[in-house]
Amino acid sequence: MPLSLTGVGTRHRIKSVTGDDAVRKHLGSLGFTEGAEVEVVAEMSGNLIIGVMNSRVAVDKNLARRILV
Repeated sequence: MPLSLTGVGTRHRIKSVTGDDAVRKHLGSLGFTEGAEVEVVAEMSGNLIIGVMNSRVAVDKNLARRILV
């Protein structure tokens, strides 16, 4: 299931990250790698604030669709 479809306050483990190499590399540099635990902290207009690796990252809804949990 894409991370964009999960609810606020939920914790998940990343199963895979889809997209071309540039997208996967960008998300990987932010900490979105297979096996990483993420928490949806807030949602604003479809964009998500996600807790990953002891930090919070704002991700737009298009990128959130690439992260499968």
